[in-house]
Amino acid sequence: MSSSSILGRNFTVAVSAGLAIVFAAGTAMADSSKEDMIKEALSAAPPSLAAVASVQDWAGNVLKQGTSTYVCLPRTPDSEVVNSMCLDEAWLGWAHAWQNKQPVTIDRVGTAYMLAGDGGASNIDPFAEKETADNQWVVEGPHLMVVVPDNAALESLATDPKNGGPYVMWKGTPYAHIMVPLD
Repeated sequence: MSSSSILGRNFTVAVSAGLAIVFAAGTAMADSSKEDMIKEALSAAPPSLAAVASVQDWAGNVLKQGTSTYVCLPRTPDSEVVNSMCLDEAWLGWAHAWQNKQPVTIDRVGTAYMLAGDGGASNIDPFAEKETADNQWVVEGPHLMVVVPDNAALESLATDPKNGGPYVMWKGTPYAHIMVPLD
């Protein structure tokens, strides 16, 4: 699957764990230089991963070719906060399915990083675009996100983002994933 095919819609992976990741329609940030976008995208990943990850902008243009399967992206074009992310192959597939509201098939454990944090996402609604009184909006600091092949494995995990540890975001949906706060 082409990683450029996943780009296009708001995606906070807080995905936010972290996905809430936000995928957004649009082009590269017009007011940022290529070097600034690369630096910002790589801020999502640990240094050892940043050294080998590829970087793309939100239009799918490769800004830096890496040697690993991870793809890092700068903040989404409509975001005022840094919500850069770095996704492995499983997460790239997950994100493609999520953005197209299609069933997702995860065939292995996948990890994604949002070490710069995010701007927020609903903890219960994968498609919420803004905070409401009943959608458990969560703004997460640095975090790791994990997807697993069988969401039944998530049943015993907490869903409360204030529990002091990992929690499941979007439980009961095909897009459920583990959020691991790191701050």
